[in-house]
Amino acid sequence: MSQQISNNIASDPKFLKFVAKRNTYSIIMTILGAVAYYGFILLVAYNPAFLAQKLGAGMTASVGVPIGVGVIVFTIIITWIFVRRSNTEFDEEAAAILKEASK
Repeated sequence: MSQQISNNIASDPKFLKFVAKRNTYSIIMTILGAVAYYGFILLVAYNPAFLAQKLGAGMTASVGVPIGVGVIVFTIIITWIFVRRSNTEFDEEAAAILKEASK
């Protein structure tokens, strides 16, 4: 990529808006994942009695098992959502900005 194209992209208001939108989205998704994981760890640390409760009479599984699985499933889902949006909307928008700057 030439220096002129790089300068065109860096000064393009659409590019700056795109970067801000992408960064905001990334931060939100990161916070969601961190809240899920650290929330579970804090629950383990500060309320282990709750997690140790049995799911039902005669059951060996505790409340912590489905919550832990839920954290894993939640993070897989938000990762899938992030990758899907990145591979569609963000890639298309970046390509359009590059095409416009190359003119």
